Amino acid sequence: MNPVRSCGRAKANNSKDMIKIIILNKNSDCGLKNRDLLLNGMKIYIGTDHAGFGIKEVLVAHLKSAGHEVVDKGALALDPEDDYPDYVIPVAEEVSRDPESKGIVLGATGQGEAIAANKVKGVRAAVYYGAPKFVIDGDADMITRTRQHNDANVLSLGARYLDEAEAIEVVTKWLATPYEAEERHARRLAKIAKIDS
Repeated sequence: MNPVRSCGRAKANNSKDMIKIIILNKNSDCGLKNRDLLLNGMKIYIGTDHAGFGIKEVLVAHLKSAGHEVVDKGALALDPEDDYPDYVIPVAEEVSRDPESKGIVLGATGQGEAIAANKVKGVRAAVYYGAPKFVIDGDADMITRTRQHNDANVLSLGARYLDEAEAIEVVTKWLATPYEAEERHARRLAKIAKIDS
């Protein structure tokens, strides 16, 4: 792997490569706090209804083995009749109370889950249900931009569009990507935050 020259721009094939990128970047000043959290573990709240139950179980095991503190807000058993707001809203509320934490929610498409999460003050949920088929901007990696530009603190996954391996890869990349905090991004987020006031 080539040395990384700027934060958030490196490509990783798996979670081990992502850790190598973080270690290579350890002495740079961009996103150091977030990289240290990834290396030392962070608090992650996770929740889903029946549609994402299987992938959630895999993610919980993976994140715990990577050294993160994972709080599973349910579902704790597979119930085809359950409702995603019962699990997504508690995740969003925890992230709202604990700004250093992150949230991961899952559902069939991730759309309704993001809508529910975004109703909670201070939550910035971004949806992911697979890599785009067509991109005009070659540097527009959707998952890293949700962190770099939008400081997303909840990731909403469309479980019916992802397999377990892709879900792990996306979550690993998302957690490892720091917010860039450039003036233009901060200015835009401040305008959104006014709605919460």
